[in-house]
Amino acid sequence: MTIDAIPRVLQSALEHRVPPKIDYGIAFIGCGGIVNYGHIPAYRASGFHMIGGYDISMEVAKKTVQVHGLDKVYGSLEEVLLDPDIQIVDIAVLPWEQRNIVEKAIAAGKHLLCQKPFSTNYADAVQMTDLAQLAGLKIAVHQQFRWSSIIQAVRTLMLEGWLGDILDVQVQVSIRTPWDMWPWLASQPRLEVLFHSIHYLDALRFLFGDPALVTSRHTRHPAQKAKGETKTITTWEYTNGLQILIAVCHFEWSAAIYSLFRVMGTEGLIEGTIGTNYDYPDGRSDTIKFTSRVH
Repeated sequence: MTIDAIPRVLQSALEHRVPPKIDYGIAFIGCGGIVNYGHIPAYRASGFHMIGGYDISMEVAKKTVQVHGLDKVYGSLEEVLLDPDIQIVDIAVLPWEQRNIVEKAIAAGKHLLCQKPFSTNYADAVQMTDLAQLAGLKIAVHQQFRWSSIIQAVRTLMLEGWLGDILDVQVQVSIRTPWDMWPWLASQPRLEVLFHSIHYLDALRFLFGDPALVTSRHTRHPAQKAKGETKTITTWEYTNGLQILIAVCHFEWSAAIYSLFRVMGTEGLIEGTIGTNYDYPDGRSDTIKFTSRVH
């Protein structure tokens, strides 16, 4: 492959691909912000078949169904699970509420997409996964960052051999996060890693596999109202010498915020920005710059 072929390779990596069958009936359990500004627009862009939604707040469910032109407002969880037109439930609830819903959905024979974090208890997460597998049902966690443009571009360049052996990976983020937008989230004793860096942790495991050693240090701004950690420095070490740094700060006060992604290999260098973290909640497009050492 020549250097001129790289744009075509990246374009191929970013092409939107959907499975041959996309008419499964989908219902939402939980109709909060992420469903309205994230899930539903993404499903609609791909032509998936959304039927309706349920929420513990009937008004929230009604508004979601009305705004997005869905067919049904469900009055209860049981009503969703008894609907024969529903094959997939998209569960977007608080993590400690998820197990009860997952168990009932599996008993009803529904495939599941679960919001992250999957659980705040590892044993519960294992049990939910085991139950789905025993029932022959698909269960997935909504780890969307691994499918983002920047991660898919990095993966393609790696698979095509343009980076060579990976030497160093860094995710460095310093932003202002308005935790007060989500009071339930600001009250959590474990905050930054479970609800923000979880994106980077999943995507990096997707790209590079599991590390041999992990170190993670956490701290807080002395004046913050949020309960949990809001600044973390995490390092991964691999047996082949690769080191990964994930450094995230959520109380940047200056205008010089940044959200950087960097992968250095023996043959090439990727430098990019993670656009979602800029101008929150509007965000920007991801950017990526590739430098070849051999061309």
